[in-house]
Amino acid sequence: MVKGIEDLDLNLMRLLKAVVETRNTHAAAGRLGISQTSVSRGLAKLRETFGDQLFVRKAHGIEPSELAEKLAEAADQMLTPVLKVVENYQNFDPKIYTGEVTIVLSSYLLDVLGKGIYRAIDDALPQATINLVSWQPETLTDLLKGDIDYVLNVSSYPLPQEVYTHPLKEIALRIVGRKNHPVLSAGSDWETFHSLPIARVVIDGLNTKHAPVEVFYRSKGYEANVKLVTHSVSVLTDKLKRSDLITISSSFLTDNEPELATYPLPTVPREMKSITICGGYLQTRRGYPLNQLLHQTMEQYFEALVQPAVE
Repeated sequence: MVKGIEDLDLNLMRLLKAVVETRNTHAAAGRLGISQTSVSRGLAKLRETFGDQLFVRKAHGIEPSELAEKLAEAADQMLTPVLKVVENYQNFDPKIYTGEVTIVLSSYLLDVLGKGIYRAIDDALPQATINLVSWQPETLTDLLKGDIDYVLNVSSYPLPQEVYTHPLKEIALRIVGRKNHPVLSAGSDWETFHSLPIARVVIDGLNTKHAPVEVFYRSKGYEANVKLVTHSVSVLTDKLKRSDLITISSSFLTDNEPELATYPLPTVPREMKSITICGGYLQTRRGYPLNQLLHQTMEQYFEALVQPAVE
């Protein structure tokens, strides 16, 4: 009968494994760097927990029972990942780290800022395999399971308490449309701009069905004339350049797009004038050097990031 297993010292499992493999208490003591007396005391504690039938004494050593061999196998499976974590924690060197790193962000951020974000991570972890991917329906589940190292999202999309989040950058919002827009060039008050066709980029988990600006349209007594909904920034910018469509976005959308321009927002609540980009990872990994490095790298990247000037 198993007794007090919840209080079992992990070192006893290392001792059990050593005795099973050497079949000799003296040899096990030598392997572990402890006295034979300590081995005997440890075996006594193991017998108290798992019963007396762990080992059978022989003339030239001891013979492990099937239970002892199974426990030793389980100890190996349990201790190996623990030791790997400790080793990675104590000996972490980002310049030679060859592990796999997964960072998830919205498709919008990936399109607009992905190149700079990748370069920052690649500079920090030059030997790592980097997965820089867009948010998916299963992302939150994978994050809580520990399969994702870092996420970037906007603050209006709340994450559960198990995820440590920190603001990285406040991004100002503007109306974006083609340069010399026939309507916006004359002004962008609600009376002037409310009837213009609009487009929006879907940010999964945030505005899949409706963007906040559409809700605000209704509060002003208007109905948003939505003509394009897409995940693709390139599709959006192409349409904006070829039509009178507008979108509410950041001036980053006009970067390297000379045919696009920004225009002032009409009167809107303060919370609609900007968005805040946040970074996050599991609370249980706040002490892990890899996650700390990723967060510091993102802080430095966004601190140095300059938003394109608005017109």
